[in-house]
Amino acid sequence: MFKTNGARLGKESGFEMSIQNLNKPKDAFEQLDDEEGTKQGLIHIRIQQRTGRKTITTVQGIALEYDLKKIVRYLKKEYNCNGTVVEHPEYGEVIQLTGDQRQNIKEFLVKVGIAKDENCKVHGF
Repeated sequence: MFKTNGARLGKESGFEMSIQNLNKPKDAFEQLDDEEGTKQGLIHIRIQQRTGRKTITTVQGIALEYDLKKIVRYLKKEYNCNGTVVEHPEYGEVIQLTGDQRQNIKEFLVKVGIAKDENCKVHGF
């Protein structure tokens, strides 16, 4: 049996329960788009603290059908900031912009039609 925090787990908890849940036919985290019925993931907009007052805004989860370099080029001109596309080993291609651009990016993604308002998740302070 497995121990956690000094307490013993029974037979029907922990590891055995997770094995029993492997044979589920549906994906519990799947989100369907109402119009098309296609999978629509969340777009995560985060802010990271650098040195002092400097911050970086990261955008992760934009669909592969969009050219991220063109999006970055437009955002750099529109919001007077620097930006780039970085390849992250876990999250794939991630947009990085200097400064706190969270609300600007969310408004842009909704206005252009890349994402819906409820699919944009803004993280940070």
